[in-house]
Amino acid sequence: MSNVRRQMLLTAVKLFDLLVMVASFSLATVPVLYASGLPLSEFFSMRVKVQNFILFSALLFVWHIIFASFGLYESRRLLSARTDALDTLKATSLCTFALAAAAILFHIRLVDPAFLVVMWGASSAIVITSRLLLRYFLGIIRSRGRNARQMLIVGTNPRAIEFAAKIESRPELGYRVIGFVDDDWEGLKTFRASGRRLVCGLDGLADFVRNNVVDEVAIALPLRSFYAHASQIAVLCEKQGIVMRFLPGIFNLRKARSIAEELAGDPLVTLYTGPLDGWPVFIKRALDVVISSLSLILLSPVLLVTAVLIKLTSPGPVIFRQERIGLNKRRFWMYKFRTMVPDAEKRMAELEKLNEVSGPVFKIKNDPRITPIGRFLRSTSIDELPQLFNVLKGDMSLVGPRPLPLRDYRGFSEDWHRRRFSVRPGITCLWQVNGRSSIPFEKWMELDMQYIDEWSLWLDLKILAGTIPAVLKGSGAA
Repeated sequence: MSNVRRQMLLTAVKLFDLLVMVASFSLATVPVLYASGLPLSEFFSMRVKVQNFILFSALLFVWHIIFASFGLYESRRLLSARTDALDTLKATSLCTFALAAAAILFHIRLVDPAFLVVMWGASSAIVITSRLLLRYFLGIIRSRGRNARQMLIVGTNPRAIEFAAKIESRPELGYRVIGFVDDDWEGLKTFRASGRRLVCGLDGLADFVRNNVVDEVAIALPLRSFYAHASQIAVLCEKQGIVMRFLPGIFNLRKARSIAEELAGDPLVTLYTGPLDGWPVFIKRALDVVISSLSLILLSPVLLVTAVLIKLTSPGPVIFRQERIGLNKRRFWMYKFRTMVPDAEKRMAELEKLNEVSGPVFKIKNDPRITPIGRFLRSTSIDELPQLFNVLKGDMSLVGPRPLPLRDYRGFSEDWHRRRFSVRPGITCLWQVNGRSSIPFEKWMELDMQYIDEWSLWLDLKILAGTIPAVLKGSGAA
């Protein structure tokens, strides 16, 4: 696709998105008018005030900025349809949030919860559907050889061949691999046997791109031994305005994902495993604050009765404080209702030989240090309720790997176990709905890794829903 056609298509998409937001806004007024009994004709005959027009224009500008910030007007050829739809949903959700904020700030009576729901639903459905349809039709066009991009792959190792096979298996992406570039090496014989085309050596790359149509260059060289060549290729592509791509797995990492960022004009490639900052993380924190606040209010009678029972049945403080390991190994004080005798931690050394759990953690099913009321509090998980204050403070989340004491952390022998500290610890996690303290240590760690790798807001909600029956049954509690 030529630059002119690309710009025309991009402009059309931008205008369409703004029209969708206007249409969604208009559609959202229907339930409001229906509830007020105002005829539609009378509504449209009302005079539009200048300040309202300015405010609405400002909102359209903000919506456009939001869509652009999610990269919806950049090339998304290699992104999956799911990623495209999710990014669009995030953008429309943030636009709706911006409208809600404007309604509160400028006292827009028209915008109520029903209005926001209709607008969010309509705009999300229309924009996502239009994006998917556009992807579908562009895919058909590209599959027929139109709007194709010529790609040159630098490197002839198995990773390069595998990448080419993936590109060619997706004709809807519109890529055509025109050849490979590499010097003579021991694996070149295997490469030639694959039937792939070697167009030149590394020294001849500059001449090749000067005299041939090359839209993109993909570098599949091992950077440790070919850094100088890769650097020269990057400069060459930059000078000629050719898109350059690096294949993943540069450092042979198995779990880390990567994103491209920019700091003061300098490009950065960020590798990470757990969730980074973003709207899902912001929403997770917002849910933590809202749910923990409401829970503390609703459960305040239970908290009060529990505190009185502990005070009446056992000497010592009501709340047990213990230093735990949190996000990225930050230390914090975790709160629980006291369920043991006051000198429980001092007596741990003499009970080490009775430990019933594998690994560095310490658990005894019939721990002699537990008070009678403490045993009931543990079986019902009431002793965990003060951790809602930890959630409010930000030391913990409702869902996340359990925070461990310093003693347990010092017993870790595998670095992959320590990846659990890359996310905020929680009151409950997958271990809670899969047997709680009855599961072996290694299985516990595997479940924590599974949570980190598969994390989503939906997973958090499922874990919270699954924790309630687990607690009611008292399964695996200790």
